[in-house]
Amino acid sequence: MLPDTAFDREGFLRSLEDWTPEVAEQIAAREQLVLTDAHWEVIRLLRDYYREFDSSPAMRPLVKYCALKLGADKGRSIYLLSLFPGSPAKLGSKLAGLPKPDNCL
Repeated sequence: MLPDTAFDREGFLRSLEDWTPEVAEQIAAREQLVLTDAHWEVIRLLRDYYREFDSSPAMRPLVKYCALKLGADKGRSIYLLSLFPGSPAKLGSKLAGLPKPDNCL
């Protein structure tokens, strides 16, 4: 379990190297989420996206990337919203230990 100082004021990790699956669970608990296999599939995808593009995706690129990698059924905004309420790109990136996407409020 990481100390509060490992996170910024919005709950994003300050250092990418601090991320582990256990840290994702810690963040999920703060967000009142229970991570399922479906969540983990998207979290892994987000981490792959970051490795590939060196940035956290905004919503539209996330939807397209999910469709490309996971299929049309999972590459839909409504699917991502069901897993990550509010802002899937922002919340998903937070859980994946990535920086906040540039154009997320």
